[in-house]
Amino acid sequence: MAMIKIKLVKSKIGRIENQKRTVEALGLRKIGQIVEKQDTPQIRGMIEKVKHMVEVVE
Repeated sequence: MAMIKIKLVKSKIGRIENQKRTVEALGLRKIGQIVEKQDTPQIRGMIEKVKHMVEVVE
């Protein structure tokens, strides 16, 4: 399975609770942090929910 790198580029402060939980479920805690996850439809859906706060690296 392919891997995908996700970077948090915007703060969680002031966001709705659902978006905060999605970012934390992706394993992102600090701005600028990059995590590597398997490229599955579930992860892609989570990225789509918070696409204004994260970016896919590479």
